[in-house]
Amino acid sequence: MGETIRIGTTRTQCIGAYLAKPSGAARGGLVVVQEIFGVNAHIRSVVDRFAEQGYVAIAPAFFDHVEHGVELGYDAAGMARGRELVAETPIERALEDIASAASSIASAGKVGVVGYCWGGTVAMLSAIRLGLSAVSYYGARNVNFLHEPLRAATIFHFGEHDKSIPPEAIARHRAELRFADGVPAAQRELEIYTYPADHAFNREASPDRYDAASAALALERTLAFFGRHLGGA
Repeated sequence: MGETIRIGTTRTQCIGAYLAKPSGAARGGLVVVQEIFGVNAHIRSVVDRFAEQGYVAIAPAFFDHVEHGVELGYDAAGMARGRELVAETPIERALEDIASAASSIASAGKVGVVGYCWGGTVAMLSAIRLGLSAVSYYGARNVNFLHEPLRAATIFHFGEHDKSIPPEAIARHRAELRFADGVPAAQRELEIYTYPADHAFNREASPDRYDAASAALALERTLAFFGRHLGGA
């Protein structure tokens, strides 16, 4: 369904991106933010799935700034290399790329962001620093940024058996997040959902972690959220 394209950035370098479009009129646009494994087959399938739901969806290849065409596996070597690439990809640069990707699909209408793992934190920061409605899936680095105010509606999905995000970290989201006008996020639309699942429960490519029921429910809630905030519901 999709295709690999090149998009401009705020720097001199263009980066790759996987783009998929719906068969009919677009309901809006979505920037899909990868895990630490690059824009691999799983992330491309996520983009395709959102296109099937009526969104113009795009996944920027953030790691192209460091190494072109990264597609890592989920073994120890892939995990280690992914962490190295994240360390070489400043959050600020990732956010610049999200802004560029959002601009590239602006003709679809309002644009939101959805991200997974490392991308879950980048998605949350898109709501904080770019003012884009966002869905954050199991962002283990979120707690480092809870002091920054949200500028757009945001929802969160967490696995109850995720050792990288203990219950106290999830509770901190409810207690500490604020909107830019000072109103506690708990008094606005801040949906925080937990599922009887592990980290990466949405990743079909990892049978030991994938939880079909949790992934389906999280997707239903994600689509309802974007239906409200991007229009075209």
